[in-house]
Formats: sequence, structure tokens, C-alpha cells
Amino acid sequence: MGARESIRTAVRDVVPPAGLTRALAVQAIVYAVGNGLFKAGSAVFFTRALGLGPAQVGLGLSLAAGVSLLGSVPLGGLTDRYGPQRVWIVCLLLDAALFAAYPLVGGFAGFLAVVIALGVAGTALGSARQVYSINVLRPEERVTALAYQRSSMNVGFGLGALISGLVLAVDTIWAYRGMVWFIAVVFLVTAVFVHRLPRLPEVTRPAEPTSRLAVLRDRPFMTVALLSGLLTAHQTLYLTVLPLWILTRTDAPKTIIAALVLLNTVLIVLLQVRASRGADTAPGAARASRRGALLIALFCVVLPVSGVTRGWLTVAALVAAAMLLILAELTEAAGAWGLTATLPPADRRGAYVGAFGLGSQVQFLVAPAGLTALGVSTGGWGWYPAATLFVLVGLVIVPAVTRAERTPRLPGVPRSTGSVTLIP
Repeated sequence: MGARESIRTAVRDVVPPAGLTRALAVQAIVYAVGNGLFKAGSAVFFTRALGLGPAQVGLGLSLAAGVSLLGSVPLGGLTDRYGPQRVWIVCLLLDAALFAAYPLVGGFAGFLAVVIALGVAGTALGSARQVYSINVLRPEERVTALAYQRSSMNVGFGLGALISGLVLAVDTIWAYRGMVWFIAVVFLVTAVFVHRLPRLPEVTRPAEPTSRLAVLRDRPFMTVALLSGLLTAHQTLYLTVLPLWILTRTDAPKTIIAALVLLNTVLIVLLQVRASRGADTAPGAARASRRGALLIALFCVVLPVSGVTRGWLTVAALVAAAMLLILAELTEAAGAWGLTATLPPADRRGAYVGAFGLGSQVQFLVAPAGLTALGVSTGGWGWYPAATLFVLVGLVIVPAVTRAERTPRLPGVPRSTGSVTLIP
């Protein structure tokens, strides 16, 4: 009986309950198939199908990331002005049109225009999707629903990666063109799913209009955003720094890199919902963020062991370090969802969600070079200062959230976390 109950619990942690939570998870799978397919095959598509050089691709992607960074807050503000569902659908349609046009791109200028437009649409889409999920659900359901979506997206990413393997095996221009056209269709289908979700009431604008950039003057909130953003370094550590460490500082086989990526995907699918319990309040989200920070610090202490071991001991040390980082990712994500669900005012949630993302975008600008230099280039001793940094973030984030929770978000605007009445 105990085994059966464990199986039922495991299934409940992966399969969302019927209703709106499941509908949101289904669209997440569909969208992630296209997203995962392009992430896995984009480098080859850019070079083989568009004839671009690696330097051109890197420059274009960097410029797109810079534009998205600058536009995070105003693009989030579009959600407050026009409603999250409308912005979400428009961005999906724009994505579909841009991917359909990709094979027609001629030269670097055309590629740059498309990749920047996709970056802008992706930033607005991310804010709109999260704000819709927060607004449409009751406070106690929000973090769990977002966890189900993340779990489902990892399933979709895996399916997309499998399809990309077929495209890469065929390795023809028409295969790559077919790939992006297929992605365009996937985004159109996702737009249909989103259109069929329950509609939210018309956006209620504040009585006293406030600049969309006013959130940047909300110092308590922006402090939390920066601290939480620093914790998304687990992504950089797992996908960039850890592989470099394995290749240059250990005797482990290269194949372990792929195995660890697969382990990450599987555990997020299985454990994300369970790891998100208790993060649906601001104090609970702060504690989850603190656990994430301390787990990253433990990773920084355990990983250097793999640099002095040999054979299976090296593999064991790497797996142990990877498990710590995966647990950090699970808890950090839950903490971030809880913070964005509870701290922003309801009528400016889009701008606040966009501003909250600035912290992680800053991390992506700084962490790849910084953590690689600190951890890998030093030969290992740099991991200990890095661990100290994450311990400090963990110690500071709970009082920072407490301060932000007690501070009105904007002058004259009370913080609100209530749900809304749906339009049938």
C-alpha cells in the first residue's frame, strides 16, 4: 500500500490536476517543443541554412540580448496596458511570422533584424505568460501551477531536442528550412491554446498614471530582484562552467556532460512541483530562495573535489555536485515564482515582473565570464570565494524580502495579491 501511495504521489507531482492548471501545462509542452527544437538546432541552422559565420551569430545574439535587457520593464508594462492574454497571443503570432520568414533572410542585416525582433517578442511573451498565470489563479495555486508548467516545458524541450536530432541527421538545407517552418506552426498552435484559455477582465488602470519605469525606483523590490537574479547563476554553472570544469580539470569522460544534462531534465520533470511546496507566500518564497543559495554554495565546495580524484571517484563527485545544483535550481525557481506572485501590485504586475527579470539578465551578462574565471581558470581555489558569495546572498535575501513586503510598492498603491474573476 505504501508503494502504491508513493507511485500516486509521484504521478500527481508530474501530471497536473484537471482544469486550468492542466490547460496551462499543455500549452507549455506545445510551446517548448518548438523552443527546444530551435535551441538544439539553431547553431547549425544559422551557419548551414543562412550561411553566417560564428562571429556574426554571436554578435547578433548578443545584440538581441542587450535590446531585450533594455526593454524588460517597458515590455512588461505592455502587459499592464493591454492585458497579459492579448500580449501573449500577439507575441506568439509575431514569433510564428518571424520563424516563417527565417529562410528568406539574406545576409547579416536580415538575420540581425529577425533575431532582435524575436528577442523583444520573447521578453514580452515571458512576462505576459507569467502575469496571466498569476492573475488567473488563486494565490495558493499560483506557484504550483507555474511549477507544473516548468516541469511540462522540460518534457517539451526533450521532445524538441529529439526532433532536432532527426533534422541534424538529414542535414540538408530543406531540412533546416522545414525545421523553422515547423516551429512557426507550433507557435501558431500554441496561440490557439492560449486564445482558448479563460479570459481575464479588462485591465483596470491606476487612478494616478505612473511611469512604467517607476518600478526601478522601488529600491526594496529591486534589491530582492537583484539578489534573486544572482541565484539564477545555477543555470550558468550547470550549462557553461561545469562542462568547462569537467573538460579541463577532471579525468572524467566527456560523455558525462550529456548524462548530467539528461539528469537535470529528468529531475526537474519529476521534482519541480514537490520542491515548490511552501513557496506560495513571500516568507516561504524567501526561505526557498535562501535554500537555493546555500545549495549553490555547497556545490561550489563539493565540485573542486572532482579535480583531485580519479576514475569512478571523480564521477561520483561530479554527480554529487550536479545533484546539489539541481536541487538549488528547483528551490530557486519556486522562490522566484513566489516572490513575483506576492510582492508586485496587481495593476502593475507586468512592469514588476519585467523588472524582476533584470536581475537574472544581469547575471547572464556577468556570470559566464566571472564564474569561469573564478572557478575554472584559478584551478579550483576560486570556488571557495564563490561559495562565500552565495552564502552571503542566502543570508541577506530573507530580510530583504521582509523589508520589501512591508514597503508599499509605489506611492499610494497598496500591494495586492488577490485573484480576479474570470470572464466565461
